[in-house]
Amino acid sequence: MIVKTYEGLAGSKNETMLKGGSAVTRRFLLEEDGVGFTLSDIRFGPGEGTQLWYKNHIEANYIIEGEGILEELDTGITHELKPGVMYCLDKHDRHRIISKTPMRVICVFNPPLKGGEVHDEDGSYPTR
Repeated sequence: MIVKTYEGLAGSKNETMLKGGSAVTRRFLLEEDGVGFTLSDIRFGPGEGTQLWYKNHIEANYIIEGEGILEELDTGITHELKPGVMYCLDKHDRHRIISKTPMRVICVFNPPLKGGEVHDEDGSYPTR
């Protein structure tokens, strides 16, 4: 059984800053945990925005606090983000997230991350 706390991940390789802002990501599960996915808690400040493109991963996100906007960069379509909304980047979609208020998002990545990854110039993580 694996049990971890948000506070316990602070300052470890499981904590990173999101590209282009001060959003804090704490990763509860990594590749070394052997469960086949990464589980993260991301906390955005108000008015933060970041452009991302996960070319090497599938990502699903569930909004549990706050409000924001998700923009599909290839189509210009936007989606309102608020508690209860889930979105999945199942086609490696280029996207932008802009938080209107402080926002908290639970995120799942597949394949799992190793820990310590930071976004490259495209907004993606490297391949395994």
